[in-house]
Amino acid sequence: MVRNGKQYLNSLKDNRCIYVNGEKVQDVTSHPAFRGISESFARLYDLAADPSNDMIYTTEDGTTANKVFMIPRSREDLAVRRRAIAKWADATCGFAGRSPDHVAAFLAGFASYPDVFGEYRQNVLDFYQYARDEDLFVTYVIIPPQVDRSKAAHEQEEKYLPVGVLEERKDGIVVRGSQMLGTSAAVSNYLFVSCITPLRPGDEDYAISFVLPIDTPGLKLYPRPTYATGKESIFDYPLSTQFDESDSLVVFDDVFIPWKHVFTYKNIEATRAQFHETPAHVLGNNQAQIRLSTKLKFTIGVARKITAMGGTDKFPQVQERLGELASLAATVEGMLLASEYECTVDKNGTARPNARFLYGIVGMQDQIYAGVIKILRELVGGGVLQLPSSYHEMVNPETKDDIRQYIRASGVDSEARIQLYRLAWDIIGSEFAGRHQQYEMFYNGAPFVVRGHAYRNYGYHEPLEMVDRFLGSYTVPKALLKEV
Repeated sequence: MVRNGKQYLNSLKDNRCIYVNGEKVQDVTSHPAFRGISESFARLYDLAADPSNDMIYTTEDGTTANKVFMIPRSREDLAVRRRAIAKWADATCGFAGRSPDHVAAFLAGFASYPDVFGEYRQNVLDFYQYARDEDLFVTYVIIPPQVDRSKAAHEQEEKYLPVGVLEERKDGIVVRGSQMLGTSAAVSNYLFVSCITPLRPGDEDYAISFVLPIDTPGLKLYPRPTYATGKESIFDYPLSTQFDESDSLVVFDDVFIPWKHVFTYKNIEATRAQFHETPAHVLGNNQAQIRLSTKLKFTIGVARKITAMGGTDKFPQVQERLGELASLAATVEGMLLASEYECTVDKNGTARPNARFLYGIVGMQDQIYAGVIKILRELVGGGVLQLPSSYHEMVNPETKDDIRQYIRASGVDSEARIQLYRLAWDIIGSEFAGRHQQYEMFYNGAPFVVRGHAYRNYGYHEPLEMVDRFLGSYTVPKALLKEV
């Protein structure tokens, strides 16, 4: 089943426990903090359900499903999957980092390499099939809370700060603690819970992976302040009102998990291997780079349109900055396509994007996005600061004539100019904008972590062989050898 937007929104009307401003949220689909993003995700489901958009495929089991759940078996499959993911990224302008396709990629990676999960392999396969066939929105929390980052999980001052096993029962386990960052968790159906940060001997109680419905008793979400609430119109805050995913601290207050939903259990090696020995991490980051490429295209489109509106695109110095933006966006897109073209097929028959090119660009993502935002700031200048407080000044009889007279561009009316500059501000200056810059810096971990992926996956044997071959092509002078 590929569900539509209405079915998705109906699936959110349950007993989930979410607190915003000290009050329990009764319905995420109507609450100001989540209404915009849930409606945006509903539009993604409508888009996928429309056969004309070519996002439906026949699975290996003979069912039909959303292509975001595909297990790619060839370079061609990776291209098909990329085009499907890009359709969703286009619909959110690349500003929805945890749309339903992200963890769908991880689940596909898990299911393509189930032996990593040992005795729980069938649980992984069963849940993947269930999530795929029901077109579920699964998100994750895989980072422990930042209480004392110098200590291992079992060394914290209290045992259950990170989520860990409290009790083992015949029919399942009980977990207690918390985990972060819960992006989009408030508007998802299921949560995948694990730990991607390195675990040490003694951390076995925290070396677990499991899934659970968002409305599971004892599961509580505490989202950060919302950037959608208080924004009166899409015109004034076009991104904040539609694409604020929310990020949540997730608390497990003695939550029961049946064995069928357990993927790893008190196994440090399997908990690590699920991400890096299966294709899960590389497929998940492939989705993230498809989204980032779209986001950069959209952002430089805003820059190009603003400079054309003001006539500055004719200045050589502005063309130079636009050229820098073009180079950055092309680099991300080119590395994405290179990782696809140079893919490998593992022993289980899964096509994996080439890690050299994929992680090479992931390792530069924080610098690239920050650089794009810096250039866009320079190109828009003070224009984003000289805007009316809201659209009301544009319609109020007492103020509208001033706005139309003084906030416009040559050949462009005030409404079009204000609309474009409002969009630019929501990319570079609003709370939403600040969160996105932080997100692109840390969504995959601290900079040293992501560059570590690039270091490990580059394949240094090739450049080292080149150097050794050259060094071996000539001999050390005999006179020098005598001196030695």
